[in-house]
Amino acid sequence: MITLIGLGPMGQAMVRVLLENGHGVTVWNRTAARADDVVAAGAVRAGTPAEAVAASELVLLSLTDYAAMYDILGKAEDALAGKVIVNLSSDTPEKTREAADWVKARGGQFVAGGVMVPAELVGKDEAYVFYSGPADVFEKHRETLALIGRPDFLGEDVRLAQLFYQAQLDIFLTSLSVFLHASALVRSAGVPAQKFVPYAKDNFKMMDFYLDAAAEQIEKGEHPGDDANVTMMGATADHIVQASRDAGIDVLLPEAIKSHYDQAIAAGHGRSSWTSLYEIIKADQK
Repeated sequence: MITLIGLGPMGQAMVRVLLENGHGVTVWNRTAARADDVVAAGAVRAGTPAEAVAASELVLLSLTDYAAMYDILGKAEDALAGKVIVNLSSDTPEKTREAADWVKARGGQFVAGGVMVPAELVGKDEAYVFYSGPADVFEKHRETLALIGRPDFLGEDVRLAQLFYQAQLDIFLTSLSVFLHASALVRSAGVPAQKFVPYAKDNFKMMDFYLDAAAEQIEKGEHPGDDANVTMMGATADHIVQASRDAGIDVLLPEAIKSHYDQAIAAGHGRSSWTSLYEIIKADQK
């Protein structure tokens, strides 16, 4: 038996995958009616969080954030001893560490996770999930967790799953906003957004060309500017800001990018590669 607490679209998708693979699943949700469909599919409805936790050794959480974990498991503290809490909710790495300490202090074990696909892809080949925490605890449940998506275990530092999860969403959310901003720029001339899409797709596909070399330069702390230096790229960033102003669209995003180039130039990186912006972005990071 597995317990799953939190029955939004992601939680419901996970319950269905577990049921389809022969697992018994106990469920609980703050809004009880959200359990109706999965109960009809074979899940067992718990009356309280304590009842849900008591039903299984492995307890999966699919909640809005880690604060919700305290709200719910705070009503089940006496049932946490000996349980494995796998929190698949989204929050910061530091809040993850605090949550792990909280569960451990109540006799449980804690594994952090981050599901890197939307609900409709849970259990599919495209699905993967970051995990971190005690290796032996993760390995004990790896086979079950793999039903949700390919498990990528990052190490025993419990913060790592959320660190990677948020870093991936950093790319994802920024990319979506960049596409919308670029679409607004094109549409300012009356061009349909659909006409721009093929070119945007080509641009996104080309991004991976730069990543391996960029990562190597970041790690070495060396940023040769033979091809695309900061001064040249900064001029382009300035042109994007001006074009956006002329088009009458929001300039917050391009101004943020331009500020990185301005700071890099002021710091003496004008003839260095665009990757030298990392030295500005990381600030005082050790």
